[in-house]
Amino acid sequence: MVALSGSQKAAMLLLQLGKENAARVMSQLDVVEIEELSAEIMRLDRVDQGLADAVLEEFYDVSVLGPGVGGGAGMAQHLLEASLGVDQAAGVMERLQTSMAGQPFEFLQQADARQVVSLLNGEHPQAVALVLAHLRPDHASAILAGLPGEMQGDVAHRIALMERASPDVVTVVAEALQRKASTVLAPRELAAVGGVQPLVEIINRADPTTEKLILEGLIARDEALAEEVRSRMFVFGDIVLLEDRAMQLVLRQVETSELSVALKGVAEEVRDKILRNLSERARENLIEEIDLLGPVRLSQVEDARAGIVQVIRRLEESGQIVIRREGEDEFVA
Repeated sequence: MVALSGSQKAAMLLLQLGKENAARVMSQLDVVEIEELSAEIMRLDRVDQGLADAVLEEFYDVSVLGPGVGGGAGMAQHLLEASLGVDQAAGVMERLQTSMAGQPFEFLQQADARQVVSLLNGEHPQAVALVLAHLRPDHASAILAGLPGEMQGDVAHRIALMERASPDVVTVVAEALQRKASTVLAPRELAAVGGVQPLVEIINRADPTTEKLILEGLIARDEALAEEVRSRMFVFGDIVLLEDRAMQLVLRQVETSELSVALKGVAEEVRDKILRNLSERARENLIEEIDLLGPVRLSQVEDARAGIVQVIRRLEESGQIVIRREGEDEFVA
């Protein structure tokens, strides 16, 4: 395995924990740790999946089997416990233990969906259903969508009715597919685990304080990269870039009380953007509530704005709205 530093291992592990958990971990770190990990995440681009798995296994060894393997895995264990607490971290460890004990179809988890569809070609629908039931929901969904139309309903029906499967049957199917995969799947698939966009998505889920620390650390290390990260992020002031229809959808999911706090001291153009997308009665109620608030702590204002930005990001992720970043071309209907 390629020799990695402790911070490189920790960065790689953070990316494998998922964006939500990674953001929670980052919020527990001090400035130096945040800067170091952010820099490593930025440097990671495409990493051999075997290398990423080896880091996860090392983390598992330290966390479950006890101390003995140093470096990034030990640091990752500390970060996970600091972020989730001992009890929740134990739950994660339990799931990792199940995973590391040998997920029968682990060799398919990082394969391209189209390759898996090719691999499953000619297999019995029950075997296909068994495979999909063991994969991540998003991955299984993409594979199911690639199956022939007449097969999709059959496989979906079998998954719905499946409750338990004999371990021996699962093992036989997995071993047969793994032998077949050696000729169908491209060897040593590369998985995208790092780079600018994954870092942006982690920052987008972090609290305002962590977001600020990460950006300040990046600016100190590489202004050009920091600017690229910032250009891909959506902040509260970018509300003015939303289409009116998107703005109205956002406002329907935000409480007036939260909105009134978020608008304290806001730029005039942001305030106007929001007010003109409210009904007359809702506009009057919001203005009245803002006037009644009086002085509000800056931290409360930042939290309220962060909450609204999270609503916007969720709507974008679900495809309900499109965010136009500064400098991007307009859309043509």
